[in-house]
Amino acid sequence: MTTRILCVCLGNICRSPMAQGVLERLGREAGLDLEIDSAGLGSWHVGNPPDPRGLTAASMRGYDNSAQRCRQIVEEDFRRFDLIFGMDQSNMERLRRLAPGGARATLRLFHPDGIEIPDPYYGNLEDYDHALDLIEAAGAAIIGELAARRPG
Repeated sequence: MTTRILCVCLGNICRSPMAQGVLERLGREAGLDLEIDSAGLGSWHVGNPPDPRGLTAASMRGYDNSAQRCRQIVEEDFRRFDLIFGMDQSNMERLRRLAPGGARATLRLFHPDGIEIPDPYYGNLEDYDHALDLIEAAGAAIIGELAARRPG
């Protein structure tokens, strides 16, 4: 059975596209049946590719997020996805307010240890690398948790 995961940040150009790429690769390597997507809470960047600094940081670690295009979260996402991860507490507060009644998705902070993934948008490549360090650690924990739940 496919597990559907949505990674969400503010604009869907920095953190959530990197998280999507990390989970896609780690999930594939673990042999999990996952559908991963990402979205933003705002509409500023809809249709655009992820931030070039995020693409650079990701590609330096072997992730290819170049085909991703930014989109805004929609009400249907709360019914379509099993897990929706916010990158920080502000994202989580907004997701809780947006979630419609009867939503099936479980809302969680992306980092299982409660660590917020800082938004690197106003920073430099080092800030993207730092965010990606946290995303990779959290992604490994998430994939480990999902693999442990796998039947058989």
